[in-house]
Amino acid sequence: MKGDYPGDVQRIFNRWAPLYPIVDLFARGIREKVFHFTSPRKKAKILDVCTGTGGQAFEFGRRSFEVRGIDLSEDMLKIARRKNRYANVRFEIADASNLPYKDNYFDISCISFGLHEMPKYIGEKVLREMIRVTKPQGKIIIVDWTLPLGRFKKFLFYHFVRLFEGKYFPEFIKANLQDTIQGTGLEFKGSCEWGSGSVKIWKYEKV
Repeated sequence: MKGDYPGDVQRIFNRWAPLYPIVDLFARGIREKVFHFTSPRKKAKILDVCTGTGGQAFEFGRRSFEVRGIDLSEDMLKIARRKNRYANVRFEIADASNLPYKDNYFDISCISFGLHEMPKYIGEKVLREMIRVTKPQGKIIIVDWTLPLGRFKKFLFYHFVRLFEGKYFPEFIKANLQDTIQGTGLEFKGSCEWGSGSVKIWKYEKV
């Protein structure tokens, strides 16, 4: 990989890990909306990429779905494992751009607030890996920041989020996710917003 991307992520999130239980409290509404928008069928196997302290994994897991949560930060995963009350949820340290799973294994692969923490070329690798491990007709769910409508709102949102997000955020927020998705073998199945248009959930199907 170019530069020190994996090292950057591990250092940043190991440092922020103790604060993430607070973040999870504010993100609970997003987690629930992602679950309902995803609408997993019974006995679906779900991969939660960049799981952090496991907030989205637990939202699926408490409804009895089999979930694997992966992350590069061992400190994040320590918190996730400590909070885990579900035998059907497992956490593993792994690089999302080189997933340790066989082809066509999961029914759903989800990534929440992970792509904006990566350089574009890494994000593209991660999406390709998510597609590889997802079954045909399986779902790919992407949750991340998006610019709200209105010039003034966009200006305020962008500069506010820049205060606490990493160096790859500007590149991500100014790019068009659809351009990245083109040619990947995914079919767009819809999107919805949360938080007055500042967060977007995209749903795709592997064809």
